[in-house]
Amino acid sequence: MERGRLRVPADVGDGVIAVGLAAALLVSGMSAEPTTGDLNQLGYALLVASGLALAARRRAPLVVLAVTGSCAVGYQAIGFDVPAVAFLFAVYAAMRAGHRLATVAASVAMLAALPLAALANGHDLGAALAQGRDALEVAWLIAAAAAGEALRQAELRADEADRTREETAQRRADEERLHIARELHDSLTHQISVIKLQSEVAVHVARRRGEEVPEALLAIQEAGREASRELRATLAALRDGDSNPPRGIDHLPELVDRARASGLDATLTIEGERGDVPAAVGRTVYRIVQESLTNVAKHAASATASVRIDWRPDALAVRIDDDGPATPSITSAPGVGLLGMLERVTALGGRLRAAPRSEGGFTVEAELPVEQTS
Repeated sequence: MERGRLRVPADVGDGVIAVGLAAALLVSGMSAEPTTGDLNQLGYALLVASGLALAARRRAPLVVLAVTGSCAVGYQAIGFDVPAVAFLFAVYAAMRAGHRLATVAASVAMLAALPLAALANGHDLGAALAQGRDALEVAWLIAAAAAGEALRQAELRADEADRTREETAQRRADEERLHIARELHDSLTHQISVIKLQSEVAVHVARRRGEEVPEALLAIQEAGREASRELRATLAALRDGDSNPPRGIDHLPELVDRARASGLDATLTIEGERGDVPAAVGRTVYRIVQESLTNVAKHAASATASVRIDWRPDALAVRIDDDGPATPSITSAPGVGLLGMLERVTALGGRLRAAPRSEGGFTVEAELPVEQTS
């Protein structure tokens, strides 16, 4: 039930239409007077078969088109002067499914085959042409094809409209999420960092002087650290979105392999003793490498690129070098990718440098603190 109405499955509806049309064709055939009495049973069978075949018009429209056309030619040759109604339904279904060329070819073949079937039944040429025209009116044939094509176009437009609405809604959600992330970053990150820094300095000075550190100051220090961690995690989640699978340092070899498969001579070097890092740091490193390799492949006209990960006691450093034509004399405004890197790194309290090298090529270098894991 939906909105108080019973929805009938499409296959059931097609089956009902097929049975009803088969019955109507059979009644029409029985009311006609075939010229060849010995083949009446075969004619009845072809009439019923042409109607029942429509039950599969959604699943196999071209097969149904061939079956209904063959049945119509068959019962016309036997002498049943019954319109090829089932074939018109099949033309409509095939056009709706998008098989335009096959439908036109089958229709032309039917227009030629029906008079030949009448000739085979003993009619003269004029009567055969008239019987073929009566069995399959060109106007009805065109109308069935046009109706199928019109409905197909309407469905395509409806699907495109739905897809556009979904993409627009997703884009607006992404834009709003990024807007919230920027607002949080601009309004809170700096203040929390100042509180955290000032409290740590105060604790450090007090301990150096041999003074007892007040519990309130220690609480402020710990609250600042916790707020900084939570804010960074929130900003990372807002930027990445819930729909994206989590990517981190463990996925870097796969990322470099994909770049190498695309034709870029990319290498990955990892130095230092690996330690535990927050998920936000791992995601940021992955995005920096991903964006850098994408820029190298698209814009740098480079043949090689090297990715270096350096594990340090209190920081994680990443550096990407390429051998492109960039030089210090060439200046350009940073693109969206570099700005996105800068936002991510700054939100985590790190540093980013992206600039041409004196020997040629471009370097992206970032250092991300990891002391928050202790």
